[in-house]
Amino acid sequence: MAGKLYVVGTPIGNLGDLSPRAAETLRAVDFIAAEDTRVTLKLLNRFEIKKPMVSYYEHNLRERGQMILTRILDGEDCAIVTDAGMPCISDPGEDLVRLCAENGVETVVVPGPSAAVAALAVSGLSTARFSFEGFLSVKRSSRMEHLEQARTQTATMIFYEAPHKLCATLRDMLSAFGDRRVTLARELTKLHEQVHRTTLAQAVQYYEENPPRGEFVLIVEGARPARDEAAGFDEAVGMLLERARQGAPLSQAARDIAKQTGHPKGALYKAALKQRGPAGDEDL
Repeated sequence: MAGKLYVVGTPIGNLGDLSPRAAETLRAVDFIAAEDTRVTLKLLNRFEIKKPMVSYYEHNLRERGQMILTRILDGEDCAIVTDAGMPCISDPGEDLVRLCAENGVETVVVPGPSAAVAALAVSGLSTARFSFEGFLSVKRSSRMEHLEQARTQTATMIFYEAPHKLCATLRDMLSAFGDRRVTLARELTKLHEQVHRTTLAQAVQYYEENPPRGEFVLIVEGARPARDEAAGFDEAVGMLLERARQGAPLSQAARDIAKQTGHPKGALYKAALKQRGPAGDEDL
């Protein structure tokens, strides 16, 4: 009988964030496929786990992927981990999962920390809709093409970036997007954790004067929705009330419809409140 592949999330900095289930899984499998065995060894030592490991990273994934698959098909259970966070997200682990899926191997996920979601949660920007954009290309033409495609994206965008490329990336984002709000998170869950809420223009100036250190997650404000200038005031009030009937707070609905139609938020709110009655009273 074939074994299983376990996709195990590991801490993004603080080793105390390893879940009990993740530790139990790492103890139970026959071997571990690790992005960097030296990094994973520190984690295993912290929890007194002794397991054989094989390295599995971008430059050996074809050769090692087939070897790992063969061992699983022969009945061994394998856990795949990355250096930090969830495997397979901007990570070669996705190729192993695909290979196992193509060969009928059962894959079990053991969720853990994610730098992208952690940074989004503390960004102060909208979390209602977001797009994970991963790493931008080191080639500027490809990077600008990616940013231009994302320029009209209204959802909040999440990017990963290395410190030596950060300033160039921020300048290119400012050129492609204009001056939007951005939150830069680094060293999350570590001793020198930093969450920097600013704008792209201010970020360019700050990091040119203060050389960046550590890996960054960039949370970038999405494009504002195109305003519906054709919507009259009464129609806009109706749109607001409909949004409220769907469960949105009246004040939040007023802000959203004001952005969409261009009508003043306060006027929309007061008109909607008058039609809805005292039960809908909220602070703006």
